[in-house]
Amino acid sequence: MSTPPTGEDQPIESQTIEERIAQVASPAERRLYRSMVDTVAGLIDHQTEVIDLKVADTALSEMAEAFAVFQPLRKRMKVTIFGSARTEADHPAYRQARALAAAMSGAGWMVVTGAGPGIMAAGMEGAGRDQSVGVNIRLPHEQGANRFIAQDPKLVEMRYFFTRKLMLLKESDGFIVLPGGFGTLDEGFELLTLLQTGKAEPAPMVLLDVPGGTFWQGWSRFLSEEVEPRGLVSEHDRAFFTITDDVTVAAAALLSFYRNYRSCRWVGDLLVLRMAVAPDKQQLADLNRRFADIVASGVIRTVDPLPPERADDDVVDLPRLAFRFDKTHYGRLRQLIDAVNQIVDA
Repeated sequence: MSTPPTGEDQPIESQTIEERIAQVASPAERRLYRSMVDTVAGLIDHQTEVIDLKVADTALSEMAEAFAVFQPLRKRMKVTIFGSARTEADHPAYRQARALAAAMSGAGWMVVTGAGPGIMAAGMEGAGRDQSVGVNIRLPHEQGANRFIAQDPKLVEMRYFFTRKLMLLKESDGFIVLPGGFGTLDEGFELLTLLQTGKAEPAPMVLLDVPGGTFWQGWSRFLSEEVEPRGLVSEHDRAFFTITDDVTVAAAALLSFYRNYRSCRWVGDLLVLRMAVAPDKQQLADLNRRFADIVASGVIRTVDPLPPERADDDVVDLPRLAFRFDKTHYGRLRQLIDAVNQIVDA
């Protein structure tokens, strides 16, 4: 009599969820998979309505598909371009988006867009199919993905705006926003909100206008005349974005953000900034003098990779700064990153 297969010999379709989780190598991954299973069990326990289950199921399915597309591209630098789907191919904004996408592609970056018409098509035309990733939204009144990314394996189709926006923001190292309507403004404000609250990794953001255009200047006046005087945002929050109508300036703003700064990570109550070149003693003293207002206690100091970073083999070859950030003034943190980048200029 034959014995039933066990372990790795057991067909996947006949294994229980717990058996499949147990085969995952990473303890952290096993913990997260079990947490997701517990979440599903909670939906069952609360007798969640079918319409809510459909939302949860579709959202998780869409994210899983997008993760699979982006996973092999995680080590590639990427820039997301936002802008109006209504922009025609002969419009100056289309030409601006195409030119900036070509410049970023030439610098080795991939270009991510919503894969639709208008500015999204311009970005993919400029970058070329091989350097493009699309995260399309299915809308009844619009055609599918544009011809520059249609049928490409780097295209994801989504039903929900919130899952689409998550992937457009989560997967990129820089952002470009061109003039647009409600959707574009929503995406731009969402990004600024995430940067301002520390819910997104620090990243460069360019508001690109047409040559001689006034769209973003008018937007900026709204901030300075209506929002900032009420104390609703800080003047330091302007550090999050660059307004320009010059493609060369825009590309430089995106690329220069990483000329020394590389990434950051929380380790306990310490914020660790990783960079290519460490400051010397005089430069470090200058950073402490200029940014003491965002240090909750102690000082900004150089450190070796901390134990959790070593355990994860998290860019342990790079020099680091660490300090107790006040977790409030993220505009000032962006200014600190700009100062870190100036170290290589000096």
